[in-house]
Amino acid sequence: MVSRRFSGVKESATLKMGKLAKELRAQGKPVVDFTLGEPDFDTPSHICEAAKRALDEGRTHYTQAAGIPELRGEIAARLGEEYGLDVRADDVLVTPGAKHAIYEAFMATLDAGDAVILVEPAWVSYAAAAQLASGEVVWTKRFADRGEKVTYECLEKVFTPKAKLIVINSPNNPVGYVLSKKELEEVAEFAKDKDLLVLSDEIYSKIIYGREHICFATLEGMAERTILVDGFSKTYAMTGWRIGYAVAPPEILNAMLKVQQHSVTCATSFAQFGALAALRDERSRESLREMVAEFRRRRDLIVEGLQKLGLHCERPEGAFYVFVNVETAGMDGMTFAEKSLRELYVATTPGSAFGPSCSGYVRFSYATSTESIKEGLQRLERMLEGV
Repeated sequence: MVSRRFSGVKESATLKMGKLAKELRAQGKPVVDFTLGEPDFDTPSHICEAAKRALDEGRTHYTQAAGIPELRGEIAARLGEEYGLDVRADDVLVTPGAKHAIYEAFMATLDAGDAVILVEPAWVSYAAAAQLASGEVVWTKRFADRGEKVTYECLEKVFTPKAKLIVINSPNNPVGYVLSKKELEEVAEFAKDKDLLVLSDEIYSKIIYGREHICFATLEGMAERTILVDGFSKTYAMTGWRIGYAVAPPEILNAMLKVQQHSVTCATSFAQFGALAALRDERSRESLREMVAEFRRRRDLIVEGLQKLGLHCERPEGAFYVFVNVETAGMDGMTFAEKSLRELYVATTPGSAFGPSCSGYVRFSYATSTESIKEGLQRLERMLEGV
């Protein structure tokens, strides 16, 4: 018998659509895939070489559950260098991916019935992870095309005494917005007034276009109530390596560590040495600059192409997604996604996966080649002719 906590927890829509796209491609279908949030660049060679050396040196055993001291220390030093955070190695927990850090944070902080405030459109796994930790989800909204921002007032409207945690994600998946300093400050003020924790998912902090990333924990009074989550998957094209990390107040971090000890034990040993090289080797910075420049070019190409097709979307300020309103095409997001995949072999993710008010949207990931973007736009033009 399946436990009750799984009732209402849906399969990841992005992984489901990505799997379907791969199956169709394996059948010889000419699929253009805009589903997965995965850089299509290879992991830089110096990172791979570091992991290979670790394998050759026999670093294939369990590490400390919280991660190898060298990596934790390097992460702490980088946070101090870039943001001025006063972080020690002992304040850092290395996890098998940022997603697992988020799950651990929910498990460590939520009791049955506690509420998590999510800002929709929100990444598909936040609500599921909260539910798996026996929490409940309360939604507020940030749709720029409706003139909405994150404010103290919008949080107040959905507040419940059960609330324990607010989740923010900037740069955002699926929209690509970057929260302004004013928005972040209003979240911080609200969290302090209501005695809430804030989980700040900053996994896209280095993939940003002309905006400044503000680390939420640097805001006044927030270091002691922020769970900062980041990782290596997006920044260094290391999705399959499964290396993330969290920084949190000691009591919470220790609880997260217990979850890790009793589930996965530790992050993969030799992958941690690859992550260490990603931070220490200057070549990583150059690889990142080149990747972000290419993502910016792709962003401009896909946004301008979609707008020419009469579809509305914000120009992303970070990450590598476009969240497209398809209602002007006379369809909801699910209909659009199914029709484009069935008729054109263009794979997208329906917006309903990102929140209860997102059914009129579709997410495109432009972590794919320029050629694929052009081909996908040409196919969509055929589908939308006469609409």
